[in-house]
Amino acid sequence: MAQALGIFVAGTLGTMVLGLLSKWFDRKLTARVQYRVGPPLLQPFYDILKLLGKETLVPADARRSGFLLAPLVGLSATAVAAGILWASAVNPAGAFVGDLIVLLYVLTLPSLSLVVGGSASGNPFGAVGASREIKLLIAYELPLITAIVTALVHAEAWSFRLADLAAHQAAHGPIAASLSGALALLVSLFCIQAKLGLVPFDTAEADTELMGGVLVEYSGPPLALIHLFRAMLLAVLPMLLITVFLGGIRLSWPGILGTLLAYLLILVFVVLLRNTNPRLRIDQAVKFFWLLLFPIAMLALILALAGY
Repeated sequence: MAQALGIFVAGTLGTMVLGLLSKWFDRKLTARVQYRVGPPLLQPFYDILKLLGKETLVPADARRSGFLLAPLVGLSATAVAAGILWASAVNPAGAFVGDLIVLLYVLTLPSLSLVVGGSASGNPFGAVGASREIKLLIAYELPLITAIVTALVHAEAWSFRLADLAAHQAAHGPIAASLSGALALLVSLFCIQAKLGLVPFDTAEADTELMGGVLVEYSGPPLALIHLFRAMLLAVLPMLLITVFLGGIRLSWPGILGTLLAYLLILVFVVLLRNTNPRLRIDQAVKFFWLLLFPIAMLALILALAGY
């Protein structure tokens, strides 16, 4: 129990640091794409600390409990997801059966917390943003789960343990090296872009349309918590794809270099995608996931069942 708690705490704190550093990488690379200098390395940390020192303003028409608890639920769910992911990497023997299912479940809670917070804000822009967020969640979860099931087919034992997926890839090579695995990874990359709420799938915030949407009324520490769990997701989601498709998280030398390289490549994909595409309307986003990515994910699943 003590070891599991230690892994959870260390994994959560480490994910916070990694997520904020990834946020800096995102902003720095974005600046270079736009021929700007970009922020200093510790700027994301400064931003969080500054927000924590600000006053929390709650709208008069807001449902106070839901409005204030939503960011805490999102942060807690992300921390649990980080703990599960790192526990499977640090102590594979101690990973519980079905940890992948639990991980996918808790990773829906940050998005649902934004839905609750936006709906409870009492602001019509927040309500519209919440409506878009729930539609987007329904849209991308289907192809994402189908893509992950493709990886389970490759693992042969149909185990829902992250450690078993990593062990299979250690013995047989990355799942993404196969045709079906590569297609499933491609689908998953677009799905995590939407889960992160980044362009072209930032319709729930849409600053130029909704003035921030689900975030429009947030300030101070609650807004800091939202920025923090979104930064953590920027670390957790790429690591999930590495675990499922790219050979697993390797913490020993020299495997850690391959893990870091894969992580950076996913980050570069995420950043470049959001800097080279316009925002999609919510109906366009739903069609993209259901009418394009889901058929590709199903094709990957069929190819995996056929042995490709």
